[in-house]
Amino acid sequence: MDIILYLLIVILMKVELCESYARCLSGCSCIDDRHGRSLICMEESAFGAIPENLPADLTKIRIEKSHFTEISRGAFSKTPAVENLWLNFNDITVINSKGLEGLRNLTELRLQGNKLRSVPWTAFEDTPTLKILDLKHNQLDVLPEHALKFLQGLTYLDLSFNQLTVISKEVFQNWPLYQKIHSTEEREATAPRPNVVLALHDNAWLCDCRLKGFVEFIMSLSPPIILMNSYLTCSGPNSRTGKYFHEIELQECTKPVVSTPKANISLPQGSNVTLHCYAKARPDPAVWWTYGLKIIRGFHESQERVSDDTIRSHLVIPSLSAADRGVYTCTAVNFMGNSSVSVLLDVRSADSTMSSHLPGVPAASGGADQNVFIDIRIAKQTVRGISIEWFAALERPLETWFTIHFGRADDVKKEITYIGPGIHSYSMSDLMPATKYEICVTLKNQTPRPGQCIVFVTGSDITEMEQREKLIHIVVIVLAMVLAVPIGMYACTTDTRFPCFEVIMESWKRRQRESSSSGMEQERQGTFDSLQAASDEELVNKDFNEDRKVRRRSEDRLRKFIADQSRLTAELY
Repeated sequence: MDIILYLLIVILMKVELCESYARCLSGCSCIDDRHGRSLICMEESAFGAIPENLPADLTKIRIEKSHFTEISRGAFSKTPAVENLWLNFNDITVINSKGLEGLRNLTELRLQGNKLRSVPWTAFEDTPTLKILDLKHNQLDVLPEHALKFLQGLTYLDLSFNQLTVISKEVFQNWPLYQKIHSTEEREATAPRPNVVLALHDNAWLCDCRLKGFVEFIMSLSPPIILMNSYLTCSGPNSRTGKYFHEIELQECTKPVVSTPKANISLPQGSNVTLHCYAKARPDPAVWWTYGLKIIRGFHESQERVSDDTIRSHLVIPSLSAADRGVYTCTAVNFMGNSSVSVLLDVRSADSTMSSHLPGVPAASGGADQNVFIDIRIAKQTVRGISIEWFAALERPLETWFTIHFGRADDVKKEITYIGPGIHSYSMSDLMPATKYEICVTLKNQTPRPGQCIVFVTGSDITEMEQREKLIHIVVIVLAMVLAVPIGMYACTTDTRFPCFEVIMESWKRRQRESSSSGMEQERQGTFDSLQAASDEELVNKDFNEDRKVRRRSEDRLRKFIADQSRLTAELY
């Protein structure tokens, strides 16, 4: 009888053991010990995702080299008893914010050797008992200010061998565990606390002013907070690469201040010139040169460090030509702000009498360019502004500059912007609603005269604007853009119909005949002071000294203007 009973017991034990192994996943092994039941999966590429049929009684899960990429929502919600979770050397790139849901008993989480660029730190709200968090050998480059908010019980945090460059000292000062250790009650307590180990070495620390607070925090650490490796080193900038934190002294961050040793330069044509600017800022700013509205890329630009917080930028312009004349702006930008300085460059020509009224500002040309008609129109509306375009029939388009005058209609002093050769558009942004604006385009440094501007009003009815699929509604009040108009030209507002243009043509021809017989100078001046639908006033003086060639060219431009004006009227109304 005893032998039979013994055999039955052995058989039952084997059956139970077989059932236990049957509940284990394929390609994995399950071990039972005094700490509970463990699942170990070390087979290469065993799973493409975290298995859904994990045994519910597991206390330790170790899945490595399976190359799954995500910890999805509730991936371990069916294993609430898990205390140790090892997911090392997979290809995890994403952790769902509820990926640790249900792991209230988790004390150890190891994610070494994955491809995490960021971590949803709020996910640790579901792991209140977590003590060990291992994130080394990932690709973390950001540590948010409140990253450690839900990690109150940690005794080990490993962020080594990542790509952290700049973090704030507030990351650790906002850590509830750090605050508790340094509270008055904690300092007065006699009971010793367990040590808290931080591993922050082998990151790409960028030792500029942005890291100042963190460096000071590291230097102030003392037990029970201990650094695994206290010799943290700088990876940049170049002047500090390889230096230890305790060897550097960082300053407060400042916004850029840009200056130039010479703001006005005048040189003869064919000369070589190098423009200089100095940008002082912490951290190092991005520095570039602009010419008109375009960033300069055709000339040789270089930068060199003058001191720890100052950069000198050089712009080399070889063999000056008339097209190089104008305003060159050096701009420096960092996260604290921006600054710029302008260099006014004048190019003197041996066979020309052109000169600027203001140093470095493009000079006004005489002769043919004074008799240029400029066709301007509103090209499009943007989210908070408009864009304009213009066309001008110029004798020397590669040398002719324009000047934009823009501001509120009632402002006496407008903002002035110089536009380089070859540019025929300009955009205004950040316009205020229900505001009357005026924009004028002139040749070179001429001042605007009546009839040379567009006046428009921004709308304020949001509902109406949304219905029209526009965030800002532009109402054109006056569009009579005639600059240095050809001889005998008239102008009409956009409300004028075609009979107005017929009157213009007939009047122009009549005056051409009169000028050949009388030889007398007549002068009439038109205005656009009111919002009448049309104006029959003349805008320019008649010039009897113009030769016949200029008159024929003016007549051709007039005909083109009538055709373009008809098209523009149809577009706007």
